[in-house]
Amino acid sequence: MNNKQFWIGMVTGGVIALVVSFLGFFVLGAGGKGSIGPGSYNGGGSNPSSDYSQVTEKMELLEDYIDSYYLFTDRYEDGDLAEGAYKGMFESLNDIYSVYYTVDEYASLMESSSGAYSGIGCYVQLDTQTGDIVLIKPMKNSPSEKAGIHPGDILIAVDGESVVGWDLDKVVALIKGEQGTSVVLTITREGEENPIDISVTRDHIEVETIEYEMLEDKIGYVKIVEFDQVTEGQFDAAVTDLESQGMEKLIVDVRDNPGGDLDCVLGILDRLLPKGELLRIVDKYGYEEEYDSDSKQFVQVPIAVLVNENSASASEVFSGAMKDRGAATIVGTNTFGKGIVQTIFSLRDGSGIKITTAEFFTPSGNTIHGVGISPDVEVALDESLVGLTEIPHEQDNQLQKAIEVLK
Repeated sequence: MNNKQFWIGMVTGGVIALVVSFLGFFVLGAGGKGSIGPGSYNGGGSNPSSDYSQVTEKMELLEDYIDSYYLFTDRYEDGDLAEGAYKGMFESLNDIYSVYYTVDEYASLMESSSGAYSGIGCYVQLDTQTGDIVLIKPMKNSPSEKAGIHPGDILIAVDGESVVGWDLDKVVALIKGEQGTSVVLTITREGEENPIDISVTRDHIEVETIEYEMLEDKIGYVKIVEFDQVTEGQFDAAVTDLESQGMEKLIVDVRDNPGGDLDCVLGILDRLLPKGELLRIVDKYGYEEEYDSDSKQFVQVPIAVLVNENSASASEVFSGAMKDRGAATIVGTNTFGKGIVQTIFSLRDGSGIKITTAEFFTPSGNTIHGVGISPDVEVALDESLVGLTEIPHEQDNQLQKAIEVLK
């Protein structure tokens, strides 16, 4: 390995593309009004804090020691030291949302934004308080549901390899794989004394991010599972169909929605709100960017939004805008509290990086990060229903409260 080339490449590698992500989960948005990048910044500049000639010299020295003395030479391959150094730079930021991705990891990450992939079909979220990887909810009829994954299971290993303390995106990349292959998930489950091994056969997953139906009394119900690239179109189709059926009231359910694409959530807000502010984003230089609705055709019926403690990131942008604009009554429990923006950069060699670049605020200027969105009507899900994959509408006390509020 030519270490000087490796370090020069690391510190000067060109950025050729970027996308913005609200990674409560790991879904991305690209371009348009959701883009945030160096061109958006007003100020700043080069202010290097390290002498990279010394860094290069020390890295060469460390590699010499490894080459001369390290016993287990079969435990790493050419390139592993460089990849480890790249990852180490981002780990030293002490920010679980800022990550370096290898070529394979980055390709997997980008695939996740398409709404179709090969995997187990389960929503996954990182608990920032405990560091746990939580299996939030299996998708309907997915391999994970058929294998017996329960909402709230905590993932501790994949194919025998511990994932405790790992970045969420790296875990997701490890779980995904070719259709027809199997992966063993080791989980801990409330009420179970010992960890459980569950074998799941991967399959082709096409994500249906919207579920909807007309409830009694002409109340439309739309559940947004996640904010993916395909979600805006699915949401518009659902609302248009409900309007054609004579919808008089609307419930939008973002419970357990871990977040996703910025452009998508802004597009959905356009469908629900008249002209006005939707979101503010402030970067490290204090540069503030405001996003406004430019909608000329929007839903004009009473709306309730269902939220819970797993409604994160883009879900909080959605519920925060609806609340601050007085367009909906928020029902449920306080949301997760992830109010920071990650920008993802593609590098020339096919690898990528994700960096926390900004914080977002509701139209009223309220912070979300570490705080969340508080409901107008607070109601916790009945304990007997916690952990169920499917809850009948008539038993769902949070949904029934939203119906009551609209009536």
